[in-house]
Amino acid sequence: MKLSEFIALTEDQKRSTVLSKGVVLAKRVINEQVVFLFQLSEYYVEIYCCGISKEVLEYRAFGDTRQLAPYLEGIPINDLFKRA
Repeated sequence: MKLSEFIALTEDQKRSTVLSKGVVLAKRVINEQVVFLFQLSEYYVEIYCCGISKEVLEYRAFGDTRQLAPYLEGIPINDLFKRA
């Protein structure tokens, strides 16, 4: 499924597609929202959920890897550079 096709889906169809075909990559917290990052074939989908009610608030789909920056910043890479 192409990114443009995913965007055109209903909320229920997006949920079903992400859960059946997506691979969860990361999770982050913004204020009182929990954001899950999934990868589908050639693009990514963020699912924004209420941290209290667990309700899905929004799906954001994108293909530009620059939008992965908030997730990459959370990966500790300093240990990779330590000398033995």
